[in-house]
Amino acid sequence: MSRKQAELKLDEKQKPKEEWGNGLEFLFSCISLSVGLGNIWRFPYIAFQNGGGTFVIPYLIALLVIGRPVYYLEISLGQFRGGGALRAFDLAPLLKGVAAGQVLATGASITYYSSIMALTLRFLLASFSAELPWSSCRPSWGSDCHDVSAANASGKMSPAQLYFEREILHELPNLDDGVGVPNWQLVACLAVAWLIIGAVLIRGIKSSGKAAYFLGVFPYVVLLVLLLRAVTLPGACSGIVYFFKPQWKELLNPLVWYAAVTQVFFSLAICFGTVITYASYNNFHRNVYNDIVIITTMDSCSSIIAGCITFGILGNLAKQTGITDIGSVVKGGTGLAFISYPEAIAKFEYVPQMFAVLFFLMLFVLGIGSTVGMGSCILRVIRDQFGKRAGPSWALAGALVALGFGVSIVYVTPGGQFIVNLIDFYGVSFTALILAIGELLAVAWFYGVRRFCADIKFMMGIETGWYWRLCWAYITPGLMAAVLLYTLLNMEELTYKGVPYPRIANVFGYILAALGLLQLPGWAFYAYYKQRKNGSTFWERLCAASRPAESWAPAIAQLPQQP
Repeated sequence: MSRKQAELKLDEKQKPKEEWGNGLEFLFSCISLSVGLGNIWRFPYIAFQNGGGTFVIPYLIALLVIGRPVYYLEISLGQFRGGGALRAFDLAPLLKGVAAGQVLATGASITYYSSIMALTLRFLLASFSAELPWSSCRPSWGSDCHDVSAANASGKMSPAQLYFEREILHELPNLDDGVGVPNWQLVACLAVAWLIIGAVLIRGIKSSGKAAYFLGVFPYVVLLVLLLRAVTLPGACSGIVYFFKPQWKELLNPLVWYAAVTQVFFSLAICFGTVITYASYNNFHRNVYNDIVIITTMDSCSSIIAGCITFGILGNLAKQTGITDIGSVVKGGTGLAFISYPEAIAKFEYVPQMFAVLFFLMLFVLGIGSTVGMGSCILRVIRDQFGKRAGPSWALAGALVALGFGVSIVYVTPGGQFIVNLIDFYGVSFTALILAIGELLAVAWFYGVRRFCADIKFMMGIETGWYWRLCWAYITPGLMAAVLLYTLLNMEELTYKGVPYPRIANVFGYILAALGLLQLPGWAFYAYYKQRKNGSTFWERLCAASRPAESWAPAIAQLPQQP
């Protein structure tokens, strides 16, 4: 970054109009963004599936060489530029499509995340019953119900599983006849979730910063309460041992490393534009180094605590029901949050309703923290691109809420979980991995690690060590490329609970993935076309489009005065 560029005056459209009230607001906002539903119901099951305690080793390695370096990169980039994801990629206009694709993936994520919040709210309301409604069989379920376990020799299902699938979801066996009619109770819960999200977004970053104190702290209070209860349950010790029991041969399994990389990638919410957005509201000279260590450590600790809670209460459930294989009572994905957890809580000897309320309230709060971050990212990009033409903040946030609610209704239909799985794979997971590699290439190779480190020194006054430089340039993109290659080589036809999707659903999925990935060539061609006056040959115009745009400048109008 040259002195001349640093002294460029930024017009009012470019200057961020809001800032965090203080550094703690930023820290807690990032914690509430990163520590989400994936830490509670995804990590324990993924760890169990991939070697138990052995999984922690590749997980921690992935955290150190992918999670922290990318988090540091995104916070530094957002804080230096002082804008959303699209504006941050002014450093490499040829790869600006990376940011556009990430915003689309964030939009897809917020729609199905809100539907999970609706399910959480529905269970929260049911938890206030005199008797938990999933604690015993109902006559309407007939002979399909068994009060012992969700997975037993007779093939029958537990009350918790039947309650979730038949009373809450009214789940369809397949999508051959469409997704069905939305459940009005879930639609109402979905509306409440979106209204809360909208209320925080309308108030702006200062409001979400104040809310972050609660959103970032309350889940840990509940986690500690549940942990204390879980470890004191009969059989809990055997469940926790089962969770951490190492299977050393799994260290040689590439699937385990793939699972560890993706868990770190998505649990920290990196490469979706949200971290860049939050950092753009920072004080320009804030030293964020300690923030990165705190946030990534808190994220990992919450995952480990959730694993102990999960397998502690499942160990208790196995002891009560006489099941020797603890793994047989585990349900993956949403099943862990809405079947295994409720089933175990229902068997608590004292006030199970209180623990159910605490658990589902915690999940709802976690969902709010994550979705507010996603919504802030989308709104910031729109404001950056259109300025005052985007309209007042309340109107923009209201439009996002209305559109998001309308799209999210499809997830609360009887076939909604099929759609959640479809959107998550094609619209988020697969495309986000490719775009993440593009982000590292844009910063480390097109813009340059040396230049980026000079910007960090100018901004925070600290030198960047070789560890960060090597990760940004080689190790992190290399590992991500290996994960992508593994995904492509082992890609199979998408299914949900073993049920294949109809052809039209897969076609829709491919179109959704293409919509995100086509942003790369689309924006690259636009950047190349804009350089028609800066070179006569193809190579000259390509090189010009690869250099930082004229608008690229730090988020301050001039250098600080020298003493």
